[in-house]
Amino acid sequence: MTGRPRLLLPAAAGLLVLGALAFAILAGSGANGPGPGTQASSAAAGAFDGAALPAGVPAPLFTLSDQNGRPLSLSSLRGRVLVIAFPYTACRDSCRVIAQQIRGALDELAAPPAVLFISADPAADTPVSVRRFLEGVSLTGRASYLTGSPAGLRRVWRAYHVTPASAGAAAYAKYATVLLVDSRGNERVLYGPEQLTPESLAHDIRKLEAG
Repeated sequence: MTGRPRLLLPAAAGLLVLGALAFAILAGSGANGPGPGTQASSAAAGAFDGAALPAGVPAPLFTLSDQNGRPLSLSSLRGRVLVIAFPYTACRDSCRVIAQQIRGALDELAAPPAVLFISADPAADTPVSVRRFLEGVSLTGRASYLTGSPAGLRRVWRAYHVTPASAGAAAYAKYATVLLVDSRGNERVLYGPEQLTPESLAHDIRKLEAG
């Protein structure tokens, strides 16, 4: 953007006015393609609803066990868009809201992505409590709930900047996030609690799946 225009001599000012009028006529006629307003709208339409992350940053790798005791590695899911969240089953409010927002997004999508819930409290996340949690949020068979040793999970929490359940319910709820990973294994979009809605999540998943 240029600053405030300077005062010009009358002849020079006249030439500028004529040039501006000619440009306005061409722009209004659409002879040179869409105007600036249309271009700005197109750029906004292509944006993510969540917070876009720097390009080319790979999601940290891990191998954990799902709710059926089977090992699952992040690398085995390469080629798919992933939703990653870090709930714990004793969490009464925020975790269930996050899970229900994810379920709402899955309901909107014809080809749902892989959903990984990684335990933020391995001591409390027993097979029974995990099964009840997934049933309670209608995600049985639609999400993998991953657990592991406390040491192994602490490494994952550090890698993903997760606030675990041991920090307290208020701190956990304040910093709980949901992450989208693209089909190349790169971190792409992050949602805080105030950004996460089924519509925003579904929009960004479709955008990632479209490449």
